[in-house]
Amino acid sequence: MNQYEHYQLAPDLATYRIINGMWQVAGGHGYIDNELAIADMMRYHEAGFTTWDLADIYGPAEDFIGQFRRKLLAIKGEEELDKIRALTKWVPQPGRITRSIVNESIDRSLHRMGVSMVDLLQFHWWDYNNPYYMDALKYLSDLRDEGKIKHIGLTNFDTERLQIMIDSDLQIVSNQVQYSIIDRRPEVKMIPFCLENNISLLCYGSICGGLMSERYLGRMQPSTAELNTLSLQKYKKMIDAWGGWSLFQELLSTLKRIAQKHNVTIANVAARYILDKSAVAGVIIGVRLGIVDHRTSNTQVFNFILDKSDCEAIDAVCAKSNNLFEIIGDCGDEYR
Repeated sequence: MNQYEHYQLAPDLATYRIINGMWQVAGGHGYIDNELAIADMMRYHEAGFTTWDLADIYGPAEDFIGQFRRKLLAIKGEEELDKIRALTKWVPQPGRITRSIVNESIDRSLHRMGVSMVDLLQFHWWDYNNPYYMDALKYLSDLRDEGKIKHIGLTNFDTERLQIMIDSDLQIVSNQVQYSIIDRRPEVKMIPFCLENNISLLCYGSICGGLMSERYLGRMQPSTAELNTLSLQKYKKMIDAWGGWSLFQELLSTLKRIAQKHNVTIANVAARYILDKSAVAGVIIGVRLGIVDHRTSNTQVFNFILDKSDCEAIDAVCAKSNNLFEIIGDCGDEYR
């Protein structure tokens, strides 16, 4: 594997740049069979996809990591187990946060995942008007100093809040945000700030839940019934705000030409485009364990390079779109 396939989030934490997203096991993406899921996780690992993105609120995701770790240890031993990177999230309901609440929440995740230390604890907070998110981060920092958390990251925080954290001397290594060819909001404020403060981005939505693929090229606008996963529903709304289905078809046609040129897929081009952007550590591609297999296709992301003409063709289509930063706001503002 070449060096480009891994990213050094911190001196002691390297992650694979295509990250297996586990939101899909939380519901709304088809029934996930426990036994098939763990078997599929083994196949992802053996194919080199060793980094997982999960959360305490993603249904059985943390439990799956724990089961998978036990199975891998039994079959391949401790050395193979050390290759797993499990990046979980803590997503509390806004309210008064105490040290004991934080301790109990993180201990619960450690127990479910079967680990003594979380590689990256990504913190999300729903309501900026509730100031206890700063208390939560300070308590998380204490747990990092105690060795229960290796590094602290964020999920869907905006640039203004990141500035407050940096001004308070909090050590943040990453922020997970939506970033795709159609959603370029991180480029306005977030990426310049991250470059200045040595913060990396973990990006989701880069293939729009599967809409950025050959399956939707040349198709009429899908009906509500056809959008049969939460991902498809979510990113179809984003496409509507960006410029609508007709402009999206123009983008897919452009991506298809580029994909044919490099003998890859539309999704490969969409992922690679974001991976090449400044401050981007990796893209999170959802896994529907035991249902759909995109491992072979995803490995192609590292086997080609987008040249200047490719990027210019993509940017020319996007120049016709609406400005999502003006419509929605900064990263994460759609959740608040």
